[in-house]
Amino acid sequence: MTVTSHNLFSTQSAPSIAILGGGPGGYEAAIVAASLGAQVTIVERAGLGGAAVLTDVVPSKTLIATADAMTRMTDAAALGVRFDVGDGDGDGDGDGVPLMSADLKAVNERVMRLAGKQSADIHAGLERVGVRIILGTGRLLNNNTIEATVGEGAGASTETVTADAILVSVGAHPRELPTAKPDGERILNWTQLYNLQEVPPELIVVGSGVTGAEFASAYNGLGSKVTLISSRDQVLPGEDSDAAQVLEDVFARRGMTVLSRSRAAAVDRTEDGVVVTLSDGREVTGSHCLVCVGSIPNTAGIGLEEAGVALTESGHIKVDGVSRTTASNVYAAGDCTGVFALASVAAMQGRIAVAHLLGDGVRPLKLLQVSSNIFTSPEIASVGVSEADLASGKYQGDVITLSLRTNARAKIRNFKDGFVKIIARKGSGTVIGGVVVAHGASELIFPIALAVTQKLHVDDVASTFTVYPSLSGSISEAARRLHVHM
Repeated sequence: MTVTSHNLFSTQSAPSIAILGGGPGGYEAAIVAASLGAQVTIVERAGLGGAAVLTDVVPSKTLIATADAMTRMTDAAALGVRFDVGDGDGDGDGDGVPLMSADLKAVNERVMRLAGKQSADIHAGLERVGVRIILGTGRLLNNNTIEATVGEGAGASTETVTADAILVSVGAHPRELPTAKPDGERILNWTQLYNLQEVPPELIVVGSGVTGAEFASAYNGLGSKVTLISSRDQVLPGEDSDAAQVLEDVFARRGMTVLSRSRAAAVDRTEDGVVVTLSDGREVTGSHCLVCVGSIPNTAGIGLEEAGVALTESGHIKVDGVSRTTASNVYAAGDCTGVFALASVAAMQGRIAVAHLLGDGVRPLKLLQVSSNIFTSPEIASVGVSEADLASGKYQGDVITLSLRTNARAKIRNFKDGFVKIIARKGSGTVIGGVVVAHGASELIFPIALAVTQKLHVDDVASTFTVYPSLSGSISEAARRLHVHM
């Protein structure tokens, strides 16, 4: 459904918009608003791109790219590649596994260099379209005014930015356990990892959600002996259970220890490492500990309540499908809304907000059209209705799962793990969901996401040519089997 909103500013030649927060939700909204003729001011405290670019998405995926390269090289012997290293793993069988090590200092320097370059590119792009940028902290004085503070202490200055509408996109920060306070050296949150100079010999990861699983996979690839502490029966709670099982099998094969149904009660430093005490009294020792136990929205102390913006019990901003808050003229986007902690969703929320408040045609956010990816090795991508939704009775559908072990391209590239899963609505055959577990799943999910968004029939997918051999051929094959299945 397309909603054409009323343009609140139809009598003005140049409506004004103030944006608090320069992450994906903020800077994407700024670009769109400026292109539609609005006067845009953005207030950002850390740097354009926000946490997504500076401390989260871009840095972590850059680190993961190095780990993935090492993992591929480790498996290269099966492709007939030989390295002049003799018996690489020291077991005396001369199997030619390459002797590799990650120069973590160089890796992290590259991580931060790329993050800085991306932030600078966003900054320059905003300036090119006429967005005014204030590098400082901000708070709402009311539903039309942001007070920006530039600098600190005696040298600080303040500026009041008044606008027709405000977009709040302030993001979130890592949640901490009171019994596991990060020190930036041995006990770390995910923003502090890039200060490490050497690969941790024994890394304990607390938390098996997306962030914990990604870093556990990455550091395992970089050469750490990793122990993953999961409070649930399986890693990646809430994700496709078949995908989680594949990942657990890969983790076990690569030497990672996963402690399921185990909850960390405390993390303490020792003379030369850390000790994690579990709730049942067991102790796990290592050289470093990464704590990944969720995030907290950056909504405290920025004047939201005074402006009439309602928050949830968790501190997230309440928004509707077009990013409106409970305060007139105030919109919100990104992790601070608690919708989906994805940069793509933040950006879409920001674009929707601008379209709505400027009177452009707008489609409300539809969460079942959001495709997401977990950057483990292999990757896990999903979109739309899940098998759990079918099991709960929320939807009725048919499911086909094809292992990539039968895919010619996967065999050629020695990809042993993964599958393609497609879910079609029972009766109509419309594609309503899918999961891909594979190297490059983040790219392979797109045709399924396209089918979900455009309500394509499985026959539409099945009758579309794919390259042979290709991993995407399994998507077409799964669709063909659903035709027969129905």
